[in-house]
Amino acid sequence: MDTSMVDELQAAPAESSASKAYRELERLIVTLELAPASSITEGALIERIGLGRTPVREAIQRLAWEGLISVKPRAGLEIAPLDPADWPRVLETRRGPEMILARSAARLLTEPFAERFQSAAFAMHDAVLDKNLPGFLEADKLLDDLLGEISDNRFAARLAAPLQTHSRRFWYRYRTPKGLAESAAGHVAVIQAILARDAVSAGNEAGKLIDLLTRNATAATR
Repeated sequence: MDTSMVDELQAAPAESSASKAYRELERLIVTLELAPASSITEGALIERIGLGRTPVREAIQRLAWEGLISVKPRAGLEIAPLDPADWPRVLETRRGPEMILARSAARLLTEPFAERFQSAAFAMHDAVLDKNLPGFLEADKLLDDLLGEISDNRFAARLAAPLQTHSRRFWYRYRTPKGLAESAAGHVAVIQAILARDAVSAGNEAGKLIDLLTRNATAATR
């Protein structure tokens, strides 16, 4: 993905060390570089991402709260297992908050946010053309963060965030050959409705995206 697009999407104050640690550990978990159900130590994570003990510990605490890491006293850390039967459950829970966030974004859209949403759509389009899976995952994560940032419903945003990460992880593991193009198209449809400032359509498109993901999840459990 074009670095300038990432910069446009992130257009935010300098990221804290704890946020950097969280973002990198989340990426490693989503892409299964930290294998499901594997054990690891805090020290190994510090060495792997090259950040200090305090930010890594804060990131671990956040990931533990989100259900992505289990802290085992005197036994280190365990990366959450990945049971395909859980994917439909994650999506069922995600549907309501996701529709709320999409409607909120369409209703509250400002020009600076519109530019960032448009950049997200371009980044996803480019990821499909280049068959750039890491680029798509990065754009998807940035889009999710953007939806949470613009929303005036902090409850929906806080509920959606961990579900989005779990969903992204399942999608990465069980995606179909057409998964990248289909998922990107679904996300772009949500963005287009937001850019049109059509709250009803934005909510409906978010629901359709969850429907698409649910079909993929159902197929993965067979």
